[in-house]
Amino acid sequence: MKKTGAQILCESLIKEGVEVIFGILGGAVLPIYDTFPQYPQLRHILVRHEQGAAHAADGYARVTHKAGVCIATSGPGATNLVTGIANAYMDSVPMVAITGQVATPVIGKDAFQETDITGITIPITKHNYLVTDVAELAKTIKEAFHIAQTGRPGPVLIDIPRDVQQEQTDFVYPDKLDLPGYRVVSRGHPAQIKKAAKLINEAEQPVIIAGRGIIISQAYDELKEFAEKAQLPVAHTLLGLSSFPGNHILDLGMLGMHGTGCANMAVQEADLLIAIGMRFDDRATANTREFAPHARIIHIDIDPAEIGKNVPTEVPVVGDVKSVLTAMNKEIERREHVDWLSQIEQWRYEHPSLEIRQSDELLPQYIVHQIYEATQGDALVVSGVGQNQMWAARYFVYTKPNSFISGGGLGPMGFELPAAMGVKVGRPEEVVWCVAGDGGFQMTIQELATLTQENIAVKIAIMNNGYLGMVRQWQELFYGRRYVDTKLWNPDFVKVAEAYDIPGIRVKRREEVIPAIQKAMEYPGAFLIDFLIEPEENIYPIVPPGESLARFFEPSRPEVLEGKI
Repeated sequence: MKKTGAQILCESLIKEGVEVIFGILGGAVLPIYDTFPQYPQLRHILVRHEQGAAHAADGYARVTHKAGVCIATSGPGATNLVTGIANAYMDSVPMVAITGQVATPVIGKDAFQETDITGITIPITKHNYLVTDVAELAKTIKEAFHIAQTGRPGPVLIDIPRDVQQEQTDFVYPDKLDLPGYRVVSRGHPAQIKKAAKLINEAEQPVIIAGRGIIISQAYDELKEFAEKAQLPVAHTLLGLSSFPGNHILDLGMLGMHGTGCANMAVQEADLLIAIGMRFDDRATANTREFAPHARIIHIDIDPAEIGKNVPTEVPVVGDVKSVLTAMNKEIERREHVDWLSQIEQWRYEHPSLEIRQSDELLPQYIVHQIYEATQGDALVVSGVGQNQMWAARYFVYTKPNSFISGGGLGPMGFELPAAMGVKVGRPEEVVWCVAGDGGFQMTIQELATLTQENIAVKIAIMNNGYLGMVRQWQELFYGRRYVDTKLWNPDFVKVAEAYDIPGIRVKRREEVIPAIQKAMEYPGAFLIDFLIEPEENIYPIVPPGESLARFFEPSRPEVLEGKI
């Protein structure tokens, strides 16, 4: 039976298990939208900006482990997806972005709203397609979902000209794929696993660095068995938070530029690092020339391109984290490391990670920890980028697997609200808190309309300090307090929320925090709290540029900043 390209797209999406699409319609995708009513199985959520569609699909994908789907028209619609696609690419998030394109006869002729979106997105997609023959559409969709969701996940873009959406052909969805250039290695090489186990069995001061690969692979039980059997303390990358219980005795917290003092000291003094599903990015390692100077390194990752890219690796193990750890757990010996764990406890005492200083001002650390207390960790937290991200990472204790969602590698302001929307759609039974900065929140504030229209019950906590906070902190510490264009004039966020039919509260004092959080939790729909926090509160520790992880600055270590200003 012949079907149009738009019908083939919809039926193919259903065969791939797609239930939700985030998007905005426009001229080059009108044939697709005209077809949607024929397929009520597909829920379309009309966002208010295409960047919101991409971030929502990203958040949805992270919590469902299925490819998130977003759709946009040609030209500006497609280019507005770019930030969200780039974020998904850097954070290894499965996504399929569908864009409309001008009709094939006018491609390359500067037609209205024509943009070479496949050319634009080559560096930020795992693969992309321009479909010029409707007979190729079903196969292309099958390939796109396979590529997006296997191996190291990532975004795939499919650009479909308007006439291809309207043309007809026989619909046959392929059962098998033939991708001779695409091979995924899931099982680690047994010899490499044995080499790694030997180093672990011999180590006296080992540390695991847990990355997002554990969450992607859902290797929570395997990691816990691994750490407990050999008594291996666990540090996390930012996106590795919630891969291991944050209240576990072996948990060190996050390492890196704003990592805990304990995690940073342990990594710098380790004689063995077991890096799992992480890429040794600069925010985690600081100065790579001085990173973990005493440590031999085991690197477990499904992407061979990451091995040795940033730091030398003694034993690489290429494979799926869950598979590799399952095999590794059979090879490692039970250990105790009494002296090493005792040293770590000393660092914990010297650099407490959850300590909140006394102040008459409203502190963001206190707010985030009270959200944790109110939920007892049974919530999904979505943050933006900047100080709000670091406070959310550091002062909420992540005991629930895959409960911290944030834009890591790209660090896009404005990620938090639309991503939280996608998270709540993907996991409607969960409590979802969006922790936002006042600057980033205004970049995608229009998605409050989507929350109301679709009845998506996200709880929003704005850390309102009247600054672009992280940039201001850098200006304070490294640029002589020259606050150039970081001061913000903000609207009344409570009135803005109410204009979108979302209730809100402004909180100015410490004693108002707990009642406001409780009110938000009790309300059945979306709810906004505008926390007027101390304007110049900083996130500590911080590793200054060019320093090693051990040379982190906090107010008790003023000598670290000597010569930095």
